[in-house]
Amino acid sequence: MTSGTVPAPLLGAVSDRDYSTNAANALIHLYRAEVGKMTAYRQRLDMTTNWSVVTTAGLASFALGDPNNSHATFLFAMGMNYFFLRLEARRFRTFEIAHHRVRIMERFFYPAMLGDRVDAGWHQLLLAELSKPRSPMTRADALGWRLNRNYLWIYGAVLIAWFAKLDLSMPKGWILEFPDAFALADIGNFPGWLVFLGVAIFYGFLISLAVRAARTYPLEEG
Repeated sequence: MTSGTVPAPLLGAVSDRDYSTNAANALIHLYRAEVGKMTAYRQRLDMTTNWSVVTTAGLASFALGDPNNSHATFLFAMGMNYFFLRLEARRFRTFEIAHHRVRIMERFFYPAMLGDRVDAGWHQLLLAELSKPRSPMTRADALGWRLNRNYLWIYGAVLIAWFAKLDLSMPKGWILEFPDAFALADIGNFPGWLVFLGVAIFYGFLISLAVRAARTYPLEEG
């Protein structure tokens, strides 16, 4: 069961008369705690993205600021952004645990308190989430969703800046011809074609993660 995909209301009324004062207060405090956790992790997610943006901007300024600086700086930026992406994906999975619990209570508890008809066994769903906390999404889905939201744009900017750095390193009047153009990406003993191949495989991997997440995990807004 994915986050935000809570079973549709079933027949069998549960009203506010079925809740004792202690039970209702406990659920209200749990709701407030989970919303607070969501808010805290939402801020942590934004913080990680800010780290990525600042790091990328700093490395790009360094690489483009001097023709003698190596284009490998952008490859390092790709690696650093992947580190931030994995960190953010881990935080996002924790965020989704709280988000899932909040949605359960919003879908069942509060409608029941307002007199709506909901599944009388929804408590077991919440108890299962509390007894064995687990993220409703996989690591791959978390990576893919953070890519969709932020990091594909960052990676796109890094790729464009890398191509610009390679272009600036060409002598004036030099005509771009393949396969000789691959030599622009040489790094020490590593041939340029191998560097291009590695970047292409890496970006293909990122795009596949983003596409897979959009298809397999129907993320709910809010």
